[in-house]
Amino acid sequence: MSTLSDWLWLTTRAGLRTGEAAALARRFGGPRAVYCADPKEFELLRLPAELRRSLADKAFTAAERVLADCDRLGIDIITLQDASYPERLRHIDDPPAVLYRKGRAFPLDQEVAVAVVGARRCTPYGTQLATELGRDLARRGAVVVSGIAQGIDSAALRAALREGGRVVSVLGGGIDVVYPSSSADLFREIGSRGMLLSEYPPGTPTQGPHYPVRNRIISGLSLGTAVVEAGERSGALITARLSLDQNRDVFAFPGAVGAPMSAGTNRLIQKGEAKPIFSAEDILEEYEAVYPGRLSPREAPKPTRTKQTEIPRKEPRKPAQTLEEVDKTAERAYSTFRAEDVGFTDDEQAVLRALGAESLHPDELAERSGIPARRVLSALTLLEMRGCVKSAPGHVFTAAAGS
Repeated sequence: MSTLSDWLWLTTRAGLRTGEAAALARRFGGPRAVYCADPKEFELLRLPAELRRSLADKAFTAAERVLADCDRLGIDIITLQDASYPERLRHIDDPPAVLYRKGRAFPLDQEVAVAVVGARRCTPYGTQLATELGRDLARRGAVVVSGIAQGIDSAALRAALREGGRVVSVLGGGIDVVYPSSSADLFREIGSRGMLLSEYPPGTPTQGPHYPVRNRIISGLSLGTAVVEAGERSGALITARLSLDQNRDVFAFPGAVGAPMSAGTNRLIQKGEAKPIFSAEDILEEYEAVYPGRLSPREAPKPTRTKQTEIPRKEPRKPAQTLEEVDKTAERAYSTFRAEDVGFTDDEQAVLRALGAESLHPDELAERSGIPARRVLSALTLLEMRGCVKSAPGHVFTAAAGS
């Protein structure tokens, strides 16, 4: 069995790329076997010259320095061979060989852990959404996983901590490196009340290229990722893509058409890659049955948001085509949609046909229309924004009267 020093020796080799330490350990049977391997084997693997030279250096100087720093700073070290290593993370394609942890230790594999990500330069509305989401996830007992950047990340984490919830922040540098400096108080609070995680040893500066690498850990620890606000090129979309690659769920808040900070979330929904959500309950309903007893009971419904904080919506468009009269009762909404109508996508047409005059759950619509559930949810969101359908308690949808 390899020792902790063996793992630290391997992970401190210069030229090591993401996931390469874990891959070498698997191939050779552990870091001690890598340490003892014939250099010719590294040549056969066509490893970069810098990495081969580093693997030829058998000194434990760097490993001993890391051990001393962690002991001084109160940082725990978890290796891929440890029982405390998160199983969810162990099974991604490129798991970190070593994790550095500070704060509370709780078994993430048994928890409903949800990643909350989004833009750093978010709008006030995005900050409010992230605050409400972090708060409500914490109230129900879910674990909030995020980075620690300004904007969406910090808003969700702060709200969850105020509720006494459990949070995990995955860093793009060493745990002792406070970045950004504006989040120094949040670092201290999470380090004592939550969990700080990093795959980088103490003293590692936070650098831009570390963030996409770090994001695979955020998604890998979580059952699903909720994107609150994101522009077309937001780093939050990288986390969403990694979640999909890891066979995890993706959720997104729809935003106003044309709003720059909603472009990324709306695109995820439009492509059927994310389930559109309006609250924490839309996320947690996916996991209540799978993790019985891990979530607290739902609270009574709260009043809807004030007009000032509602998502701006366009007035429903009046169709130019001729409508076909159908029989209906006075109190029942109905749809006069016909196949030859224009202005709807194929998915929207199929959903409207399946909906008819009934009140149906998205799962029922998916079964009737033969369209995957994600695409049904995407179509419903766009139809609701256009005023063609409306949602009702129980997550069912009905056609808007006269649509």
